[in-house]
Amino acid sequence: MLYQALRRFGQKLVRRHTLEQYVAKISTAGRLSTLDIVALGVVNTVGAGVYVLAGEVASDKAGPSIVICFLVAALSSVLTALCYAEFSARVPHSASAYLYNYVTVGELWAFITGWNLILSYVTGAASVARAWSLAFDNLIGNQISQTLHESIPLNIPHVFAEYPDFFAMGLMLLFTGLLAVRASEFVLVTTVFTVVNVLVLGFVIISGFLKGKLHNWQLTEEDYIMTMFRLNDTSPLGPLGYGGFVPFGFQGILRGAATCFYAFTGFDSVVTIAEEAQNLQRSVPMGIVISVFICFLVYFGVSSALTLMVPYYQLQPGSPLPEAFLHIGWAPARYVVAIGALCALSASILDSMFLLRWMTFVMADDGLLFGVLARIDSKTSIPIVATVVSGTSILAQ
Repeated sequence: MLYQALRRFGQKLVRRHTLEQYVAKISTAGRLSTLDIVALGVVNTVGAGVYVLAGEVASDKAGPSIVICFLVAALSSVLTALCYAEFSARVPHSASAYLYNYVTVGELWAFITGWNLILSYVTGAASVARAWSLAFDNLIGNQISQTLHESIPLNIPHVFAEYPDFFAMGLMLLFTGLLAVRASEFVLVTTVFTVVNVLVLGFVIISGFLKGKLHNWQLTEEDYIMTMFRLNDTSPLGPLGYGGFVPFGFQGILRGAATCFYAFTGFDSVVTIAEEAQNLQRSVPMGIVISVFICFLVYFGVSSALTLMVPYYQLQPGSPLPEAFLHIGWAPARYVVAIGALCALSASILDSMFLLRWMTFVMADDGLLFGVLARIDSKTSIPIVATVVSGTSILAQ
């Protein structure tokens, strides 16, 4: 008896879904066009990281050759994206790596993969919400943090934050309510955020090419020494390396490309909502590849503009774009950059919540989570319980 029970339990752990068994049960399927899928891919890839990553890589890893780093990273990402596209065409349903594991290696690995994805979406959305609050607070002179720190201090270091971030909590409640609308309205909001973000990045790129100097791609040790004397230790300088376009050599390009690769990892979110595509086998592969290409163009343009405006050894890794506009004498432009960053953060939060909701629903529908999480609202065709639980789990962070 014990042997048979263990044998049955072991069979359950390794049992696999077949495509015939995995029937889509979501009535909202077929509402997202290829353009919607491209927008979601760009939203999840070109997030707030573009406002920071270029400065970090260019300052001490690659210099102006960061544009080559992004090219290498984009080519690697396209190959990975094509693998995802093939998976999505062969397994024409949503849930990303979770379902692929379920179909190929069994239930246990699918369960582990699904929970890893859920945890990544929860922690990602929570950290980005905190970053949104800090960015907005910095824009208005840190008034929110000062008030909360004086009113409700939390004197438990390494356990809690310095103060409860009620602003971030309210933001998550607002986004949870927005998530409860139908998929088409939700995609419209994220598309608006994406358009604003891309327009701001376009402004950065155009400004860089107008105010930038090609000489900043040909810097020498003499330029470095002159900058040191001019600043007179008032601002720290990064390393010079060898100077020129590739100041840190081929090794620097490889190091930079390895870091830049993570800027393209958001494209896998496209297959998570594959069931809602109008033409899955065409829209999903095209959406993945096109979104990676658009993201490469954006990263290429921003990194080029940044290194043309400011010598790479003067870049401040924490806030390179605002500092770049201060360097060229366009101080008010930092508010434009701040608006773009807030839109990018908002889109990133919404996209993470969207993916978290669908992953929770799919796992519940497969019986790996509580069945109540798979209930669909008859009016909106949205898994309301999964939506509320997803928002609450992020608030708990």
